[in-house]
Amino acid sequence: MQITTEQAERVLKASILKARELGVSVCIAILDSGGHLKTFHRMDGAWLGVIDVAIKKAKTSALFEMETQVLDNYSKAGADAHGIELTNGHLVTFAGGIPLKDVDGQMIGSIGVSGGQVAQDYAVAQSGQSALKG
Repeated sequence: MQITTEQAERVLKASILKARELGVSVCIAILDSGGHLKTFHRMDGAWLGVIDVAIKKAKTSALFEMETQVLDNYSKAGADAHGIELTNGHLVTFAGGIPLKDVDGQMIGSIGVSGGQVAQDYAVAQSGQSALKG
């Protein structure tokens, strides 16, 4: 199953509201479970460089079906998958990418957020994820 347009819009709206609450201008990428772009939003004032980062956070999360910062534990020097971030057209392994799952726990997509501090990006992505559940 894939994320629907309605679901993606709900995730996007909640994410934008959280970013505004935090006072940050971010880019928000929502992908389907295959890692293909479903919707994208660049807030006024968001840096151009974070467009790619948001998309890559979402793609990393979709490809590995986990939050991006979890993959970071495997990619550090000396870890089992050191260097994995150099694969798949380069991955992003810090917080801000989260899988999106349906009510049955099946992966339907992912969200990637970039533009604020890493903790802010994560909070914005979590808001989007929570809106999908609600």
